[in-house]
Amino acid sequence: MRHLVIAALFTTTALAPAFAQDAKPELTVYTYDSFVSDWGPGPVIEEAFEETCNCDLNFVSAGDGAALLSRLRLEGERSEADIVLGLDTNLMAAAAETGLFAPSGVSAEYDMPIEWTDETFIPFDWGFFAFVHDKDMTFPADFEALGASDVSLVIQDPRSSTPGLGLLLWIQTAYGERAGEIWEGLSDNIVTVTPGWSEAYGLFLNGEADAVLSYTTSPAYHVIAEDDDSKTSAAMAEGNYLQIEVAAKLAATDQPDLADQFLEFMVTNGFQSAIPTTNWMYPSVMPDDGLPDGFEGLVTPDKALLIAPADVPGMRKEALDTWQAALNR
Repeated sequence: MRHLVIAALFTTTALAPAFAQDAKPELTVYTYDSFVSDWGPGPVIEEAFEETCNCDLNFVSAGDGAALLSRLRLEGERSEADIVLGLDTNLMAAAAETGLFAPSGVSAEYDMPIEWTDETFIPFDWGFFAFVHDKDMTFPADFEALGASDVSLVIQDPRSSTPGLGLLLWIQTAYGERAGEIWEGLSDNIVTVTPGWSEAYGLFLNGEADAVLSYTTSPAYHVIAEDDDSKTSAAMAEGNYLQIEVAAKLAATDQPDLADQFLEFMVTNGFQSAIPTTNWMYPSVMPDDGLPDGFEGLVTPDKALLIAPADVPGMRKEALDTWQAALNR
């Protein structure tokens, strides 16, 4: 028996290097909740990338977009993340200031409303923030009229959510010193403020509010996935704020080549073709087959608003203080 045990141990030890050699490298990507949901892009993209990389792609849900940056700040260089996916232009400067991210050198022929030159943060989709509502209601034309109406709203917290931060900067950009006045008008309309997009949209679908802060592309989901054309979005007279979502690799990653491979994959058809009907946004690079049927009837704002990433940190604190003061009255 002793000889059998020794033999078994020898065999196991001898095989250990072979198993180690066969182990696939793992790439860990922090992203937001809806991205990794069963109906989100995560499962499709994981399968597609793993077919090309001979690796294990591990998506980790870390709350909504703004919560991603907060988690990375806490973890610092100890973070297990190799890539963060789901920041946007409103968070880029703050993310860059952490020193946690490294350039990748990825380039592509982007199909977006603005020219893109940043080599650290790589765009993967874009869209316009908008209030989504039922078609059978007449939505106010601008924020002043919205605040004077009895339309009930669900919005997201700008401290944890990229749509919430987008709305904050949208109003600040459009109204400047009058932003506090606009928020005071809206305070009676707001039913609740949720941590992230998923919770807010779920409340809207459950009939808890007349409208929800989302995207002009959100009604495409109902048309394509549910054969339901009862939803639309509002183009505001002030213009609608543009969001561009980005991904970047961590400087401390122990898989730098694999991280670059994923970012390169992110701007190819294998990734981009999944975006319209899973993340329900416009792809940053037009897929080979173009946009699916159901996108052609979406609302297109007459005016696009966007703050340059470098200017956001200086505006964000003032806008957040204004928002909190107005909603606490």
